[in-house]
Amino acid sequence: MNRITYAWLLRLASPFLLVYLAGRALLDRRYRDRWWQRFGFVPRQPGPLIWVHAVSVGEALAAVPLVRALRERYPHHQVLMTTVTPTGAEVVAARLGDAVQHVYAPYDLPGAVRRFLRRTRPALGIVMETEVWPNLYHYAARQGVPMALANARLSDRSTRGYRRFIRLIGPALRQLSLIAAQSEADAERYRALGAEHVYVTGNLKFDLPDQREHFIRGRALRRQWGARPVWVFGSTHAGEEELALEVLARLRRCFPDLLLVLVPRHPQRFDGVAELLRAQALPFVRHSRREVPGPGDAVLLGDTLGELSDLYGAADVVTVGGSFVPVGGHNVLEAAALGKPVSFGPHMHNFREISAKVLAAGAGAQSMDAAALESQLARWLAQPGEAEAVGARGLQVVDENRGALAWTLRLLPLAPD
Repeated sequence: MNRITYAWLLRLASPFLLVYLAGRALLDRRYRDRWWQRFGFVPRQPGPLIWVHAVSVGEALAAVPLVRALRERYPHHQVLMTTVTPTGAEVVAARLGDAVQHVYAPYDLPGAVRRFLRRTRPALGIVMETEVWPNLYHYAARQGVPMALANARLSDRSTRGYRRFIRLIGPALRQLSLIAAQSEADAERYRALGAEHVYVTGNLKFDLPDQREHFIRGRALRRQWGARPVWVFGSTHAGEEELALEVLARLRRCFPDLLLVLVPRHPQRFDGVAELLRAQALPFVRHSRREVPGPGDAVLLGDTLGELSDLYGAADVVTVGGSFVPVGGHNVLEAAALGKPVSFGPHMHNFREISAKVLAAGAGAQSMDAAALESQLARWLAQPGEAEAVGARGLQVVDENRGALAWTLRLLPLAPD
C-alpha cells in the first residue's frame, strides 16, 4: 500500500469515523467536547508557533519537561499541544495550565490535516514517541513544516507490523527532519524501515522536572493520614484493583493499619472502582472529595488527575500498574525520582529499557504475580532501612540517565529565538 491508496481508503472510511466518534461520545461525554477539531477545524493561531503532539497520558507526561524547555528556548513562539484522548487533554491542563494552548489532533485524513496545518501554521512540529501519520508528514513536508519525532521508540512487534506496509511507512518516516530515538535498538528499528536523520538521544522520561514540590505535598498528606504504613498502587487497569485488594487483605494480617492508596489510570473508571470497594465492604474515602482516611479506613481512592506524584510522595512503598495485565506498564521513574522503592509486574514491554535499568541497579523489584508482590512489599514494610536504600538507588538511576532533553533541543530543526 502506498500513500495515495492509504489516503483514499481513509476518505472512504470517514463516515465510519463519525460513527466511531459518536459511539465514543455515548460512552464518554468528554468525546463530545470539541469533536470538530478532530477534522481540522481548530482556532486559527496568530504568530510563530511550535506544535507538540502527545497521544495520551504517558506521552503528555513525557512532553512536560520538553514543553517547558521549549518555552524558555523559544520565548517568542507559542506552544500548541494536541492529544487524541480527553484524559491526555486533562493532563496537559493539570501540568501546564495556561502555558500552552490545547486542541485535539486531526484524524490523518488529507482534508483534516491540510486544514489543521493551514490554521495553525507551525514553525516546527514535534510528535512524541511512536506516532506515524503518513498524510500528516506528507502535507507538512509540502508546506515546509519541519517535523521531529521525539523520545522515539519502536518495539519489535511494531517493526514487524510496519514492514508489511513498508511502501507506506518508509516514505512517511523519510519526511521527518529528526528522529530522536530513546536507544540504539530503537534507532536501528527505525533505520531498518528506511528512516533517515535518526539520532540516539536517550529517554526524555529520565528528565523529570524538579520533584521537591511533590515531595513536600506528599509529606503534608502523610501528616494528615497519621503514623501508619502507606502503599500506593498507581495507574491501575481493569483487573489490577482486584489484585491489589487481594494483596492488601494478606498484608493487613501483619500490618493491620496499612493504608492502600489506589489510583486508577483512567478517570472514567473512578466510579467503577468505588463500586468495587463498596461491593467488597472495604471502608474507603475518595481523594477527590478531600476526605482524610481515618484509622478505620483501608483504602484511599486516588480519583483525581495530576496528583499521582503527590501521592507517590506520601508512600512508603509504590507499585506501578499496567504491568500485572498485558498493557505494557507505565513509567516507574515518577516514583523512583521521589526516592521510593518501586515494584511492578511482568508486563513492562513499553518500558523495557527503563525497567531493565531499575532492576540492574537494585532500585526496584519485578513481581510475577500477586503472591510475589505480597512477599516483596512485606519485606520492604518490615525492613524500612532496606526500602530506603532501594529508593535511594532509584533516585541515582534517574540522575545518572538525564540528558536526553538537552540533546533533543540541540538537534531540533529550528534556531533558538
